[in-house]
Amino acid sequence: MDTGGGTNPERRVTFARGLGLFDATMIGVGAMIGAGIFVLTGLAAGVAGPAAILAFLLNGFVTLLTAFSYAELASAIPEAGGGYSYIKKAFPPWIGFLSGWMLWFAYTVACALYALGFGSYFWEFFHKYTPAFSLRMQTALTFWPGSHVALVTLAVGVVLLGLNYRGAEITGKAENVLTVSKLVILSVFIGFGLWQAFTHPDMVSASFTPFFAQGAGGVIVAMGLTFIAFEGYDLIATVSEEVREPERNIPKAIFIALGVTMVVYLLIIFVSLAALPPESGKASWQLLGEKGETAIVEAAKAFMPSFGVAVIVFGGLLSTMSALNATIMASSRVAFSMGRDRMLPGALARIHPRSRTPHVAIVVTGVILLGLAVSFDVAVVGSAASVMFLLTFTLVNLSVLVLRTDRTIKRRYTIPLYPWPPLLGAVMSVFLAAYQVNLGPEGLRSWAVSLAWIGTGLAVYLAFFRTQAVERLPQILDPDAGREPSPIPVVDYRVLVPVYNPNNVDLLLGIACRLARTRGPRVEVVAVSIVEVPFQLKISEGLKFVPEREAVLEAAENVGKAHNVPIRTEVRVAHNTASAILNMAHSEEADMLIVGWRGGPKKKDTVFGSVVDRIIDCAPCDLMVVKFDPTIRLPFKNILLPTAGGPNARFVARMVEPIVAEDGTVTVTGVARPGGGEEAEAKARKGVADTLAELSFDIDGDRKLLHGRSVTDAIVREGNDGPYDAVFIGAAGVDLFKRVMFGRIPEQTARACSKPVILVKHYEGAKSWLNRFLGS
Repeated sequence: MDTGGGTNPERRVTFARGLGLFDATMIGVGAMIGAGIFVLTGLAAGVAGPAAILAFLLNGFVTLLTAFSYAELASAIPEAGGGYSYIKKAFPPWIGFLSGWMLWFAYTVACALYALGFGSYFWEFFHKYTPAFSLRMQTALTFWPGSHVALVTLAVGVVLLGLNYRGAEITGKAENVLTVSKLVILSVFIGFGLWQAFTHPDMVSASFTPFFAQGAGGVIVAMGLTFIAFEGYDLIATVSEEVREPERNIPKAIFIALGVTMVVYLLIIFVSLAALPPESGKASWQLLGEKGETAIVEAAKAFMPSFGVAVIVFGGLLSTMSALNATIMASSRVAFSMGRDRMLPGALARIHPRSRTPHVAIVVTGVILLGLAVSFDVAVVGSAASVMFLLTFTLVNLSVLVLRTDRTIKRRYTIPLYPWPPLLGAVMSVFLAAYQVNLGPEGLRSWAVSLAWIGTGLAVYLAFFRTQAVERLPQILDPDAGREPSPIPVVDYRVLVPVYNPNNVDLLLGIACRLARTRGPRVEVVAVSIVEVPFQLKISEGLKFVPEREAVLEAAENVGKAHNVPIRTEVRVAHNTASAILNMAHSEEADMLIVGWRGGPKKKDTVFGSVVDRIIDCAPCDLMVVKFDPTIRLPFKNILLPTAGGPNARFVARMVEPIVAEDGTVTVTGVARPGGGEEAEAKARKGVADTLAELSFDIDGDRKLLHGRSVTDAIVREGNDGPYDAVFIGAAGVDLFKRVMFGRIPEQTARACSKPVILVKHYEGAKSWLNRFLGS
């Protein structure tokens, strides 16, 4: 695959596929079970009455029809961009432009909806627990009707736009935790509601009678209004490049996510209607409709203790903020892609030189979303977003029909009962979008906003971009597509070395080559360079940075030639460096992982830094962490080896053999803990003797007993003052409890010692994991 000028065509470039079925499913569940259910439950009840539950059920069916289309397209064309990419491939350029234009606006309008929801839940929290303070603040901030909500909306929007601009992101694992937390919060709400409903069956019957309180038309209006609550499963397709076995896992993830979401939504709307007692002659659906976007809080007040209300309010704040962050990211990605494809100004495709984020696209998206958020109410914004998504999903369904005529596309999943699901999905999507005019003035305004955006887009395209638009296929997700993947060579010992700086290649790969040569004839050293891409960009955008890694990988190959050890070089493009390194160590079945560390001041909440910390805790093989010193050259003449005995110390001693010069010296030292007396000295001497016994090679060994104010102080003073080229020391995990309570001798030594420090950790399989879990 051609990744740009200056890149060795023989070098393998791959994307780090770090997401499994669970991770992909959580992306969909997290996106769907977000702000929509918190903000739109009351609005749906207000326009449909008790039949709002039917509206959610039918929306699930309509969503399933389009989900079939996404599943087939994502498994057949696993390219970045999701729906925009599929529509571009199926239709003429102007329709591709229009789909991207609508999708950009749809995500941006969704951002406005979530920002408004956050503002409402923010004031609901203060009104519940500090009513006097809330009233004073609302009075002080009321410059026009609803301005107190608008100002909070602006504030949270600006903060999250700033985080996206700078490249801040929630990692995949943290996103999983966030999604599970939301599910737990909603499960608590559902549990209390079901108990209330089952203990008051008469109230349940009254709450659902009459069922069609607002007529059948109200159900259809509610479907269009709340359809945005089911938007999110399509985001699974946009990360197909990061999913392992995408042709199998993406369809599964889409259907599992939709099934989980449907169950949760139906239970929430049921308990909200059934467990809320009538008040002042008003039915539960009327009370929910009056509360609008904070209706779930009103329901929680009726059947949950006070702490439960706080939990629901917090869940609303959490969901609206996380959904806002995710949709800012998604909308700016669409704007960036259109700028890259020359369908919008090229400035939108600019990437910030430091944060590598599409900063111009983020700023433009932010201006639009904040303008929408302060100009329209929740009903208009929610309806407009649903209209845009419904029109876009119509084009996705039609894309399946068009692309079925392309016999060159290999389909690993096909829609059952084809062509009825995509046909019915397209018809239903158009019908629901058109029926939004029956919402009343809000529906007309939402369609006016939507048509104005579509008309503006067509005018812009015809006037400026029709002649510039080019058909640019998205980057193929598997750079080895079209040929059989190269099998991993069978070797006796494999060392994996992540490299970044050419100045440190000699030291890291020199250690790797010397170590590999002692392990038999069938050995391999793998040098990998990671191109990290911010979450605000599609991972395929990292391909343009691949040529920057050419110099370091050429230097790596030269080191292999000098040591007569085969070095295989690769580039991996990833959203997270640590995950990419760990996944490669696992897939390559590495025996040793050698990583570099710059040293320097300690950063907050880390020991060696976020990347090295995670590698130390999760490495699936033996590990070396090498503190850089570009002035040092191999082999080492004099090595200081502190030890307290034990299995890891013996392993460290065996790792010294390939690194030390033939005429070199290894000084094994023990440290008598201050105040330990003769018993401490005897224990230290025994550790030294046990370690020396492991030095089976013909190299001078020396022993020394150190004393100092602390173990670290004694080792650092000896290392700095003695004639040593390097200090070898055993490393353990870096779990938070031990780091905070006791500190780390290896970390403190490595940071304070002026000489190169090599920390070595022996992999112990399940025992290593158990030790980390127990904090031992």
